[in-house]
Amino acid sequence: MATKFDVELDEKTKLEFPKRYKVFLLNDDYTSMDFVVDILIKVFHKNYEEAERIMLEIHKKDKGLCGVYTYEIAETKISQVHKKAKDNGYPLKAVMEEE
Repeated sequence: MATKFDVELDEKTKLEFPKRYKVFLLNDDYTSMDFVVDILIKVFHKNYEEAERIMLEIHKKDKGLCGVYTYEIAETKISQVHKKAKDNGYPLKAVMEEE
């Protein structure tokens, strides 16, 4: 049985979904296409065909959408990309934009 407090709480509490962020990889003249495909598979969990399609989009349009995530997950994905790129001597960059 609901108490007066429970009813008041239900009426005042409004749940909101967290904001979502699009993560993009940016084109550059130095990062190999194979490395970009590898990043898309390992960091963003894309299959080979999807990774190849996104890599070509990055190459042709200067950026490609890798996924849409909550802020913390998007931030983590970007950090993983930058670390792997730096460790392999590539200047690959990832950015996020609010959806």
